[in-house]
Amino acid sequence: MTRQISVGGVPVGGGAAVTIQSMCNTPTQDVAATVEQIRRLQAAGCQIVRVAVPDQEAARAVGAIRERISIPLVVDIHFDYKLALACVAAGCDKVRINPGNIGDSARVKAVADACRQRGVPIRVGVNGGSLEKPLLAKYGGATAQALVESAEGHIRLLERWDFDQICVSMKSSSVPVTMEAYRLFAQRHDYPLHIGVTETGTPQMGVLKSAVGIGGLLAMGIGDTVRVSLSADPVQEVYAARDILKAAGVRRDGPELIACPTCGRTRVDLIAMANEVERRLEQVDKPITVAVMGCAVNGPGEAAAADVGIAGGDGVGLLFRKGEIVKKVPQEELVDQLFALIDTM
Repeated sequence: MTRQISVGGVPVGGGAAVTIQSMCNTPTQDVAATVEQIRRLQAAGCQIVRVAVPDQEAARAVGAIRERISIPLVVDIHFDYKLALACVAAGCDKVRINPGNIGDSARVKAVADACRQRGVPIRVGVNGGSLEKPLLAKYGGATAQALVESAEGHIRLLERWDFDQICVSMKSSSVPVTMEAYRLFAQRHDYPLHIGVTETGTPQMGVLKSAVGIGGLLAMGIGDTVRVSLSADPVQEVYAARDILKAAGVRRDGPELIACPTCGRTRVDLIAMANEVERRLEQVDKPITVAVMGCAVNGPGEAAAADVGIAGGDGVGLLFRKGEIVKKVPQEELVDQLFALIDTM
């Protein structure tokens, strides 16, 4: 088990529930737009949010943003240690920085001291696309071993100043490289891990790569907080992360839909029915499993693990609960009857 840190009061690691993160794509200096996006992200299920801080103008906006939101705020900083100091003073809840990129040891100490005094953890964030040249030469590219060695080097700079409130990420656009890096690191260290696959692309392939990488790591017991990186509205990242956590079996905070893939026995427009049920489940917050099956002969049995479900037939279908048939229902009433039953649960 990893050690635990606190990000603005939200526990990360040490057996705490896996948290969902995302990152704003608004200009940070536009406080109103950034706050509005953060509120949308929170409504979707985001628990920790990050903003880019490329310059002093963005740093000056951090305090105003923090005052207007109710989830922890992480600042993403590269190279300029003064930006980190300004953001910590402004009340940020976590700093994402690579200590090896901000200059001499005095600068690293200044950031570590400021974070320690305010109880602000630091995420050491290593990316395959920005590894140190000596490591690229040593390993012949952005390998898993190179990612781990880079992370360990940055960690040592913080540990030198007795700072250990650290979270670590080692992301690559390659799913196998990412997974191997986290696996190797987890064998050697107990720092909490922020997991994700970077630069995954647009939602179709990006969600798939994230599901394989993040879900695979979670299935191995690796990962304390996650971010799905997509070239899309960041709200989609949050929805994808929620689905991945459910699929990996590590979180259940809302309904889960299961549906059969259809076959030649199907006598109902199952695809349309499943889509309607999925849409209406967006308004349900109960931790239940709902099944939509296309065959009244096998449906209840195949979906016996579901809390509730429906199975289509030829003009008439079945409403069932925990594998037991509740009643026969006219085909056109199946979905309404399903949600009437859900309302009673």
